[in-house]
Parts: sequence; structure tokens; C-alpha cells
Amino acid sequence: MTRFILRLLINAVALYLAVLIVPGLDLQSNMVSLVWLALIFGVINALFRPLLKFLTCPLILLTLGLFTLVINTFLFWLTSVVGRWFGIALVISEPVWWNAFLGGLIVSVVSVVMTMILKDELKGRRR
Repeated sequence: MTRFILRLLINAVALYLAVLIVPGLDLQSNMVSLVWLALIFGVINALFRPLLKFLTCPLILLTLGLFTLVINTFLFWLTSVVGRWFGIALVISEPVWWNAFLGGLIVSVVSVVMTMILKDELKGRRR
């Protein structure tokens, strides 16, 4: 349970920093909804990322892993679409692809850095 909460907070911080840094992203909700958006982002990543990586494995190998940036962009955009269904407006302004790319890139980098910092807490204790 602690690992789940830490992952949720890491996603929330990463999404918040993406909204702050990228001028084409706007969160039109309060900060509590940012946690809900982080939950949506985590569920979308858990469900679709393995499937997309499996289906695009030849492209990932051909581009030496750079195609994963396209997958990140798509999942970030999908998070904003699903968030709107639940009343959490993460608005990606024009050019949508570029702003979603930058947002996905920032979320990925922040998530990796925070996971490296909190790796001992995320491992969990074995009994």
C-alpha cells in the first residue's frame, strides 16, 4: 500500500511539474484533482504501456528506443482525454502533439529521477 501511495505521489508531482514547465499545458481544476489525474495516468500506463511496447517492438528496436517517446506522448494525451471524461481538465493547447510530447518527456524524466531518489522506499520490506 505504501508503494502505491508513493507511485501516486510521484506521478502527481511529475504531472504538476509538467503543467508548470510547459506553457501549452493547463490544469483547469484544483490540486486535489491532480491526484485523481495521477491515478488516471497510472492506470493508463499500467494497462496500455505494456501492450503498446509489445505491438511496437520492431519500431522500438529499429529506432534504438526512441519510439518509446512517441508512446509516452500518446499516453500523456490519452490521460488528458480520459481526465476530461471525469471532469478533470488537463488542457493541451495547439500544437497538441508538441505540447503532449514535452509533457510526456517531463513526466518521464521527473518520474525516473524521483524513483531513483525513493528507490529504497519503493522496494518494500520483505518479511
